[in-house]
Amino acid sequence: MSENYRSREERRQVQKKKQPASKKTKPKGKTSFFRKFLISCLLLGIVGLVAGVATFFVMIKDAPKLEKAKLVNPLSSKIYDKDGNLVYEYGKEKRTNVTYDQIPKLVENAFLATEDSRFYEHSGVDFKGTARAVLVSLKGDYGSQGGSTITQQVIKNYFLSMEKTSKRKVQEIYLAYKLEQQYSKHEILEMYLNKINLGNRSYGIATAAQNYYGKELKDLTLPEVAMLAGLPKAPNNYDPTKKENVQRATERRNTVLNLMNRHGYITKAEMEEASKVPVDKNIKSAAELQAMPHTAFMDAVVKEVEKEIPDVNIGSDGLEIYTTLDPKAQDFADQLLNANIINYPNDKFQGAFTFMDTKTGEVRAIGSGRGENKAVFKGHNMAIELDRAAGSTMKPIFDYAPAIEYLKWATYHQIDDSPFKYSTGQEVRNADRSHLGPISMREALTKSRNIPAIKTAKEVGISKSKEFSEKLGITFNVAPTESTAIGTNEASPTEIAGAYAAFGNDGKYTKPHFVKKVVYPDGKSQSFGQKPKPVMADSTAYMITDMLRSVVTSGTGTSANVASLDVAGKTGTTNYSSKQLAQYGIPESATRDSWFAGYTPQYTMAVWTGYTKDGKDEYISSKNTKIAQLIFKEMMSKMATDKSRFKMPGSVIQEGSELRIKGEKRDSSPNTSVPDTTEQPKQDQQQKNEEEKNQEELKKQEELKKQEEQKKQDELKKQEELKKQEEQKKQDEQNKQNEQNNGNGQGTPNPPTNGGDQGTPNP
Repeated sequence: MSENYRSREERRQVQKKKQPASKKTKPKGKTSFFRKFLISCLLLGIVGLVAGVATFFVMIKDAPKLEKAKLVNPLSSKIYDKDGNLVYEYGKEKRTNVTYDQIPKLVENAFLATEDSRFYEHSGVDFKGTARAVLVSLKGDYGSQGGSTITQQVIKNYFLSMEKTSKRKVQEIYLAYKLEQQYSKHEILEMYLNKINLGNRSYGIATAAQNYYGKELKDLTLPEVAMLAGLPKAPNNYDPTKKENVQRATERRNTVLNLMNRHGYITKAEMEEASKVPVDKNIKSAAELQAMPHTAFMDAVVKEVEKEIPDVNIGSDGLEIYTTLDPKAQDFADQLLNANIINYPNDKFQGAFTFMDTKTGEVRAIGSGRGENKAVFKGHNMAIELDRAAGSTMKPIFDYAPAIEYLKWATYHQIDDSPFKYSTGQEVRNADRSHLGPISMREALTKSRNIPAIKTAKEVGISKSKEFSEKLGITFNVAPTESTAIGTNEASPTEIAGAYAAFGNDGKYTKPHFVKKVVYPDGKSQSFGQKPKPVMADSTAYMITDMLRSVVTSGTGTSANVASLDVAGKTGTTNYSSKQLAQYGIPESATRDSWFAGYTPQYTMAVWTGYTKDGKDEYISSKNTKIAQLIFKEMMSKMATDKSRFKMPGSVIQEGSELRIKGEKRDSSPNTSVPDTTEQPKQDQQQKNEEEKNQEELKKQEELKKQEEQKKQDELKKQEELKKQEEQKKQDEQNKQNEQNNGNGQGTPNPPTNGGDQGTPNP
């Protein structure tokens, strides 16, 4: 047992000896800790990676799809004048797309050098380029290197919002890689250059070239390209049209030139030469860039297109709209209303008019308000939307033309201008409160008599007159009555002008229009041109024209006459009701609306003047009723170049100064001596004989006149000859007397002359 005990004791001693040794095994514990730490880090890394991947997939899960439809840019529509010259680009974003083949190498190089010099080397994201951009920025050369690739910018511009979050950045990187897999570099560059915002509502490089320089891309110079390439970073800060930006724009332009040189696109000499050019050279002014020219006309154009093509979006569908606009006529139209050509009584006095081609119906210019009432885009346009009583300008349309068309009246047809009442019992009055008794239709129209006009419309039939007027483009918001015959119906200058043009176009009505055609981006086009429609006989049109000539030569419209032109036209005025006169305290002679509508073989124009509101001081005085005529006269004098005259058609026969329809029974009336007969062949032969006789008489008179002139010339020559002979005789007698005096040593000798043998001797 002792043995065993000792053995146990020994074993214990051995164990005790071993225990201190076991406490000193620290290296084994350190190894275990680091192992655990590394394992923990690895696990954390794996977890982080998994979490990162999971987060990445979560972030890109709702990333927008690269739909091709989203790569289609909204395109502004271009509006051209009658000669095909660009007038304005309409749209929220002015944009013109170009293909890669249309992009000059100079333009491509400028943007690559500035925005993404490794564009053709990376696959959508350039980590190396981004790192370099950060380092360059840290050195203080801010903005000389871009942080995002062109591909990333395409993604931002087409698919993502402008918010700055890590999620959006992850989506940007992801989509940039996908875009590079689906499209070529050239396609991506094309997307970029067609989308970028270059300031002043210029989206895309082609639009910017036009807006800033009025040039095509191929015509841009190096300094111009460099200026444009510097804009994407901050368009508002580097816009050289603003004086306060010129210095910044110059520095930015020069940075682009430096980058182009650094990347080998231009030489140092080219860089230095381009840097010397003022950054605002050839730049359009800010006013030119921002202002919509011819606002009222542009408004009418857009409204017409939207009416004819309801499902079109002019601001984004990239249409080419070819209009009827004559810029020179429109400029003068604006001056007529807002310059000092016409002496307007005050700033509240308004005017509106439509100036159009008599034959085609194409509107060349419009006037729409003065001062604060000038037309605004998409606002009230008085030239096309005015609703004011047309007054006596309706008489040729509603009364006398239907009488000629349906009743076959001659211009000398007699109408009794005597006291008359409406069917309601209300008295009808002429403007001068007098009555002329039986007068011709010509005189009734020339002097704008109200009673004959109403009697004429009643004889035609109000419904027939309405039907006739509607064929001339006149609309009726309320059913016509007897008073419509003297112009109570409301109309716009464009409506009235269209109707009058039909008289000047041989009885053919062409609807007034502002647009010739619209061309869609795919090249298809839609015509807006209007075909002339026969709405009355040419005899009716000419007989009205001839009577309206009398209005401007001897009637109420003499202030509108232009001596060198064949002008036909009609005045129109409206008055206030008794209630309005009392309400506003204005004189009984006050006029509410004053019109003049007239035409030549070339142009037709309808003018309205008045006030937009009724008030104590807002009425037309008698001295200002002729302003409408003066506007017409100024416009025609300035723009009309065709001095030809309206030609009488074969369907009309002239009898002295009056006209009648050929083939119709001569108009019998109390005060005409024209014989009444139905023997038409005999009448025609008599008419022919009369015309031949008149021609012979004219020839005789011309011959006698020539003989008389020749006789006068001979007499003058004879008198001149006698005068010369008399003078010569006197001169001979004087010379003879002088010789006698010299020979006798008497009299005063002839004065000496220098250069002759005689004269003052040298001292």
